[in-house]
Amino acid sequence: MHITRAARFRARLHELYHGESRRSASFRLWHVSADVGVIAFFVAAPLLRESDTFLAIDYAIAAVLFLDLVARSAACGNLRAWLKEPMVWLDGFILLTLLVPEYLANFGFLRAVKIWTLVHSNLFWRVVGGGRFGRTHVEDVTKAAATMVTFVFMMTGLVYSWFLGHPGINGYLDALYFTMTTLTTTGYGDITLPGTSGRILSVVMMFAGIGLFMRLAGAVMRPRKVRFPCHSCGLQRHDLDAVHCKACGTLLNIPNDED
Repeated sequence: MHITRAARFRARLHELYHGESRRSASFRLWHVSADVGVIAFFVAAPLLRESDTFLAIDYAIAAVLFLDLVARSAACGNLRAWLKEPMVWLDGFILLTLLVPEYLANFGFLRAVKIWTLVHSNLFWRVVGGGRFGRTHVEDVTKAAATMVTFVFMMTGLVYSWFLGHPGINGYLDALYFTMTTLTTTGYGDITLPGTSGRILSVVMMFAGIGLFMRLAGAVMRPRKVRFPCHSCGLQRHDLDAVHCKACGTLLNIPNDED
C-alpha cells in the first residue's frame, strides 16, 4: 500500500508538471509566477542585503526551491537522466547560496541564471499566451533578450561581489553602470576595474556584449518564420504561408493559430 501511494503521488506530480489538464495549466501558471518572484528577489538582493527581513526572505525562497527540486525529481520518469541535466546541478548550487549566504555570497551572481532557465524552459512557453508563442519569432526574440539580460545581471553581480570598495564601485548601481558601459563598449573611463583580473573581466564583457547585442539584433530583424519540421528532409523553419518545403518540395501541412 505504501508503494502504491508513493507511485500515485509521483504520477500526480508528473501530471502537474507535464500534463495537459486545466489543473496542470493552473499549476504551471503558479510555478512561472513564483519563478518571476524569485528572480525579482535575486535581482534586488544586493540592495536588500542589509535589511532586517533579508535572511527571512532568503530562507523562505530556499525552502520553496528545495521543495520544487524534490517535486521535480519525483515527477521525472528517469531520475538518473534528470540528475545529468546541468540546470539541476545549477539549481542545487543556487539553493546552497541561499542556505549559506554568509559563505557563498560571492557566488550569488549565479542566481541570475534563473532568468535564462525560466525563459528557455518548455514550462514557460506552455504557460505564456496559452502556448501560442512557443516555437515562434516571439520565442526567438525573447530568448535572445533573456540571454542578454541574464549576462548583464551576472556580470553586475560579479563586479559587485568582487570589486565592491574599489574606486568607483561603491554600490550595486555603480556595478550595473560599469557593466552596461563596458558591454556597449561606450567606455567612459570614469570607472575601471583594478588589476589584471579586472582588465581580463572587462575584455570578456566587451566581447560578450558585442556578441549578445548582435544576436538580439539578428533575432529581431530576422524574417519571421514558423517552426515546423518537414517529415521528408527535416528542415525546421519555413515561411509563414509556406505550402511546400523549400529544401525538398514536400507538401507541408503547417497548422495556424486560427480557431
